[in-house]
Amino acid sequence: MKKSAGYVTVVAGIFLLAGGLYLIKTVSDPQGILLTLPYVCIGIGCGLFGHGMGSILSQRIMQRHPQMQKQMEIEQRDERNIAIADRAKGKAFDMMTFVFGALMLAFALMSVDLPAVLLLVFAYLFVHGYAIYYRCRYEKEM
Repeated sequence: MKKSAGYVTVVAGIFLLAGGLYLIKTVSDPQGILLTLPYVCIGIGCGLFGHGMGSILSQRIMQRHPQMQKQMEIEQRDERNIAIADRAKGKAFDMMTFVFGALMLAFALMSVDLPAVLLLVFAYLFVHGYAIYYRCRYEKEM
């Protein structure tokens, strides 16, 4: 991430956080989207702020310690570390398949609203469609 992008992310996070807090304090009778919008703004704002500050602090530390920066770059490009990360992602995807399947079944049996169940089903199918697409693409490449 570029140096200025970190600062932009921090500022955007602060504005979203402040906007969410402002909406919570000023809107006396929220209805419709205003029931959840302030909390979504706060959550996204906190996430952006944390991500931006993390990248800014990481860049500053790496500027002071160039030896550490070189070592980190070597470790990130190491084939063993890449293979470990890919294997962990594969295991997490396998686990996610069963967890989301059980969650969809539980929601259906609990008579949760149909739109909520359908959103979960569509997200589940989208992820698996994405996996199938890349599997076919990688099989052609390799």
